[in-house]
Amino acid sequence: MHATYVACHECDLLHRVRPLPNGGTALCERCGAVLYRRRDGSLDRVVALTLAGLILFCVANAFPLLSMRLDTNIQEATLLTGVLHLWDQGMRELAMLVLLTSVALPGLKLVLLLYVTLPLRLGLRPPGMAPVFRLVRELQPWAMMEVFLLGILVAMVKLADTADILVGPAMYAFAFLILALAGVTACLDPHAVWERLRTP
Repeated sequence: MHATYVACHECDLLHRVRPLPNGGTALCERCGAVLYRRRDGSLDRVVALTLAGLILFCVANAFPLLSMRLDTNIQEATLLTGVLHLWDQGMRELAMLVLLTSVALPGLKLVLLLYVTLPLRLGLRPPGMAPVFRLVRELQPWAMMEVFLLGILVAMVKLADTADILVGPAMYAFAFLILALAGVTACLDPHAVWERLRTP
């Protein structure tokens, strides 16, 4: 790393940046927070998981999540079905919030992350990569697909006594998408990305 010092994100204590072995982690001397890590090959894993996440995201939006069968009537539900029902019932603010946190922002995060990491992996520097990566970091708390999945599971349990619930292919894609996003979060080393971005 080229920087001489790094500030702790928790307590603002300055530390001198020192080289780490592969897999090593630097901790704050005052509060014990993680300062930076060294993960060789982390960018490759992030690119692979992001590409897989984009494919799973497309599948999760293209196919039904659930199908409810009551006698001879079958009703399919997709990711956008709940948003449309909330909109039709006049709860437009809630519909927009669900749309943003379960569809728009997770998809945007994946696209922007791929825009940053794939060119860096290939040795390219498209314009605006630094503000795009900053936006990716700011979107992290808002991409809450796991909360949406929990809501779906609760609805499945409540509806199980009144109708037959059939799990659609999008549900499996949705579950694997959450695992892919968790893997991206675990593998992504922001300090390594910033160092690559500052390298001419």
